[in-house]
Amino acid sequence: MRAVVLREPGPVTNLELVERPVPPVGPGWVRVKVHAFGINRSELHTRLGLAQGVTFPRVPGIEATGVVDSAPDSDLVPGQQVAALMGGMGRVFDGGYAEYTVVPRHSVIPFRSDLPWEVLGQIPETLQTAYGSLTTGLDLRAGQTLLIRGGTSALGFATAALARDLGATVLATTRQPDRLDTLKAHGVDHPLLDDGAVAAQVREIVGDGVDAALELVGTPTLPDTLAATRVHGTVCFTGMLSNQWTIPDFYPIGYLPTGVRLTAYGGGADDLPADVLQRYLDRVASGEITLGPSRVYRLDEIRQAHDDLEHNRFAGKLVVVTD
Repeated sequence: MRAVVLREPGPVTNLELVERPVPPVGPGWVRVKVHAFGINRSELHTRLGLAQGVTFPRVPGIEATGVVDSAPDSDLVPGQQVAALMGGMGRVFDGGYAEYTVVPRHSVIPFRSDLPWEVLGQIPETLQTAYGSLTTGLDLRAGQTLLIRGGTSALGFATAALARDLGATVLATTRQPDRLDTLKAHGVDHPLLDDGAVAAQVREIVGDGVDAALELVGTPTLPDTLAATRVHGTVCFTGMLSNQWTIPDFYPIGYLPTGVRLTAYGGGADDLPADVLQRYLDRVASGEITLGPSRVYRLDEIRQAHDDLEHNRFAGKLVVVTD
């Protein structure tokens, strides 16, 4: 099989497309024939040497979509469509940047869909994170207002779609003026140009501040996001598009606005019920939910895909197809 191997952290040239034996599979594990996989910030962090607990060389990739190739002593059967995600993929053991990957059964979610693989490849990890952020992280309800900081990321688009479907009003930011129309076209009620003072813009629209906010940029914008949120509102820290994760000398009383709640979300496949994935796929297929924009690459274009992600050249999800 072909697989992308990261020799060690560093530039995109450290990603090498090589020939490897198809990996063996034992009880409790599932071998998936990969048809498509999404490119994620997590894998960029791994390549840049920012991730913890990764050993090298490693096949990256925290998600993949394909069909079951072998699943000893399992409820899954060969040929069944599945999504595999998280649970150590691409970090503790080899991940989805390959034509075959072997993952624990608990990291596999079965589904049925006639959507093309380049569409299916956009969805699993992004949906899992968006769904978990809105439910576990924010407990968002119909009629509430949501601010998404980092709206033109794949996760931003997915969260906006889910929030609108729930009945929330969505505000979302971008640092690039030419992407405001893209946000509007994908269901954002109030696209905002991120000038570093988004809270003032938000309060012109929602006087007391939003009910909920999703922080996808990271710690540099978190204070402004907190300031855009009403008393007893909640900010969920989920993403780190800025690659800045920590707050030096964090003093909660001085940092957090009075009465604003700060939480976080980071989950796995167990947080995305199979019926939620299936319902989302069905609604995408029927046109009821529109995915954000995407860009599709071949497996031998993995270096270009990583470079495009690192330099934020495109809005939405980057997907690789193996066929």
